[in-house]
Amino acid sequence: MATKDPAATGGEPAIGIPYHPAAEAQGHYYYAPPPNPYAAGMPPPNAIYAGAPKGVPLQQTMFRDTPAPFHCQACGEAAVSTVRSKPSLASVVACMMPFMLGVCFLCPSMDCLWHKYHYCPSCGEKVGEFRKSDPCLVVDATRWSEASFAVPA
Repeated sequence: MATKDPAATGGEPAIGIPYHPAAEAQGHYYYAPPPNPYAAGMPPPNAIYAGAPKGVPLQQTMFRDTPAPFHCQACGEAAVSTVRSKPSLASVVACMMPFMLGVCFLCPSMDCLWHKYHYCPSCGEKVGEFRKSDPCLVVDATRWSEASFAVPA
């Protein structure tokens, strides 16, 4: 059934489906979420990230009796430390023990009883120390089988 023109029918309402040519098609109301910023590599706001601190070693160097590889914080060089020894209380006790028998025994050759101070070979800065605190402990039995850092295997 066709719609009638209201002017032709004398003001009667038209019967049928109304047609409005000026009316636009209704758009879809689709909400697209913004793209995920975390997928692009951006850290979330509650993430705690400080990065690697500058000048702090990521691996702890064990300064013991022998020279050890290290990274100097003063000059920035990576090298093997130079070791200097100084007498400890353990070396004094070991020197005085034979004194009870009437013999004075100097022990400069007993290097295992002396304190060890590690220095950077480039700038001469002290980078570590290994102190003998127990006068009765001569050998570190727990680390007896460990290989030296400086001696190749």
